[in-house]
Amino acid sequence: MDWEQARFNMVEQQIRPWDVLDMTVLALLSEVKRENFVPAARREMALVDMEIPLSAGAKMWCPKLEARVAQEVALKGTERVLEIGTGSGYLAALLSKLSKQVYSVEIDAALADQARSNLDAADIKNVTVDVGDAAKGWSKYAPYDVIIATGSYPTVPEFLFEQLAEGGRLFAIVGDEPAMTASVFTKVAGSVKQEKLFETVIVPLVNAPQPVRFAF
Repeated sequence: MDWEQARFNMVEQQIRPWDVLDMTVLALLSEVKRENFVPAARREMALVDMEIPLSAGAKMWCPKLEARVAQEVALKGTERVLEIGTGSGYLAALLSKLSKQVYSVEIDAALADQARSNLDAADIKNVTVDVGDAAKGWSKYAPYDVIIATGSYPTVPEFLFEQLAEGGRLFAIVGDEPAMTASVFTKVAGSVKQEKLFETVIVPLVNAPQPVRFAF
């Protein structure tokens, strides 16, 4: 397989049309080899516009979503980032190149081990992978400059704002299938500003707090 041609096609046919135009992010897609973070049995699908099953119901985001999120959180190289849900470690790898330190938390121990192995193989040193349930955040390293949740929440996870530093940003996908909205929330002077980005549907975060739902 011609990986570099496939990577070029991915960028031109999937990534750019999804409004990912930041040259630093686009360059990272060539530097961090996505195929090295995909389960071996599905390696040839690494650059295809699709979610890739991992284990225990977890899925790797499609490439355009990973790239768009990396762009929208607007990292400058100095940030401390919390990633809720490590998966294969690929998004953490992208974020590591754009920030100072990434703290990633994965509820599935086997996935966490695989992510560590993938990150080690890519010689990435500024990502810490912990095993645990970070659905309500991860106070161990708080406060964070950026928090990214890789599973959806049914409602805005306001409890995460407490773990953001002043000026910090939260990327979250909120709603129930088939209507979910991706947003960046920015904490400013004790209040939160929401910027709605796009509609999508992803797997809910394991143990995401549920609102009271009335049945009639």
